[in-house]
Amino acid sequence: MKFPPKLKQGDKVSIISPAGKIERQIAERASQVLIQCGFKVEIGVHTFDQEGIYAGTDSDRALDMQKALDDKSIKAIFFARGGYGSLRTHLLLNWSSFFKKPKWLIGFSDITVFHSYLSLHNIASMHGVMTAWFEKDGALTQSFLTMLSLLKGEKQNYVLQPHELNRVGSATGVLSGGNLSIIQSLRGTPLDISSKGKILFIEDIDEHHYHLDRMMLNLKTGGVLEHLQGMIVGYFTGIKDGETPYGKTAYQIIKEAVDPYHFPVAFGMPSGHELPNFPMVMGSRISLEVSNEKVIIKTL
Repeated sequence: MKFPPKLKQGDKVSIISPAGKIERQIAERASQVLIQCGFKVEIGVHTFDQEGIYAGTDSDRALDMQKALDDKSIKAIFFARGGYGSLRTHLLLNWSSFFKKPKWLIGFSDITVFHSYLSLHNIASMHGVMTAWFEKDGALTQSFLTMLSLLKGEKQNYVLQPHELNRVGSATGVLSGGNLSIIQSLRGTPLDISSKGKILFIEDIDEHHYHLDRMMLNLKTGGVLEHLQGMIVGYFTGIKDGETPYGKTAYQIIKEAVDPYHFPVAFGMPSGHELPNFPMVMGSRISLEVSNEKVIIKTL
């Protein structure tokens, strides 16, 4: 696995919008925060464009990202937000320059498209907060501060409370995953997940219970789950029923899907579409220790 260089004071970073449109004041405030943290910031030319639900046209979003990928002076790319559109942007990109000298790509949700692509090319990336969650109530969030510490080289080491649905056990593997809807949408494409030797992290938002079951069954029948070393389950926010109650919670649906296997499973990771949103280094080799007393997730 190839890790981009650690961020340091004075590095130049970029803010771009590869997917959904973003309010100018949110991204501009995020830029000020990064400057106050000691970075130089360049905001993409088309970051505040609007084209329907997107931050401008596919080609303009791709132009911003291509420039940030190719510019050797830019050491990290902070995505302004997720939403929808990253795959449309990805299809127009040339990664050749990036592969020669990788840099940190940072975001979550729809940004799982890029995490998935980099995972297949053995390059680490950061599943972490985007511009709207750098601050809350006028103070820097712990999620943002922890993310910065990881980008500067500190190792991730999380201790979680036990969850009644956890499956105890220990495993080591390469951390992979992100938003479940995006992972499932990439099945059968060149960005499809490779699960062998992986510890899979999943989270999601605003899905129906039956759709969640459909996605988990896709991973099950497609042979993804059987090759995993472990699973970490984050927030499943706003999961809803149709006219008829489904009868199971999101976590119960996931537990049912993984019941035939023997790898450890940790529910309740505070990461996803809520705060706190603990950052995770995708591509890092981690250990997962699940006991009846606690869960320990740490970089090896």
